[in-house]
Amino acid sequence: MDTMRERFAAVTTRLLDEDPRLAVLLAVISADRFAEAARAHPRRVIDVGIREQLLVGAAGGLALTGMRPIVHTFASFLVERPFEQVKLDLNHQEAEAVLVSSGASYDIAAGGRTHQAPADLALLDTLGGWTVHVPGHPDEAEALVRHAAAERGTRVYVRLSEQSNRTARPVTPGRFQVLREGRAGVVVAVGPLLDAVLEATRDRDVTVLYASTVRPFDAAGLREAVAGTDAADVVLVEPYLTGTSVPFAADALRDVPHRVLPLGTAREEVRRYGTWREHVRAHGLDPAGLRERIDAFLG
Repeated sequence: MDTMRERFAAVTTRLLDEDPRLAVLLAVISADRFAEAARAHPRRVIDVGIREQLLVGAAGGLALTGMRPIVHTFASFLVERPFEQVKLDLNHQEAEAVLVSSGASYDIAAGGRTHQAPADLALLDTLGGWTVHVPGHPDEAEALVRHAAAERGTRVYVRLSEQSNRTARPVTPGRFQVLREGRAGVVVAVGPLLDAVLEATRDRDVTVLYASTVRPFDAAGLREAVAGTDAADVVLVEPYLTGTSVPFAADALRDVPHRVLPLGTAREEVRRYGTWREHVRAHGLDPAGLRERIDAFLG
């Protein structure tokens, strides 16, 4: 199976052929994957070099001319390093763009802390106005990239990962999908953590919601799921900074007495290299780690 990043490059190359308003902006990362597209569309595939602030600034300029820029590099270089440009050249200017990252929280763990970005979504939440997709499978990544490219009038962040679920799920941007219904609580599984959540909760009488779009947060879907349980206990399992979606869940349930257990990447830095799989285990996001904490929370 190809990776989400490979699928993104393939589908975006086809989209450039289909839509003359699209442009791809790169900062060296993945330039080899767009070599064919650059030959076919030399004015719409732009590599700015290792200049991430310019990468986002140029996207803002193209957007203001009516283009739909698709901007790509590793998450730490796309959101964290040029955050001022994201804030000013996109949000402040009300410029529309699609940011597509790879690397997720710790896919490139061997690259050290500079290549880890568990706080990317938390940073974007300080700005507001972003649609955020977190696909859990390459097929979902393709569908969501296509949707983002076509959805004019929006700023979209698509967060790609090496980690992937075994099976693709139908994606309905903005809606959580009910995969299992139960009475003992609700577990929201985001993107590539779905398989681990399903395994961790296989013997528990819980509702499992799957989220491949996390912003806007599906408040109505969460409320409906909680209404079908005996206790308004919610577990949020996210592949980025723990607690990132807690304010959104709390607002959705503001008139309902409830408890929330946030599970995600710990705030404490894991000062090891290793692989992304080892980082998943270190943060307790593998099936065993999730089961232990979910069992303790639900009793």
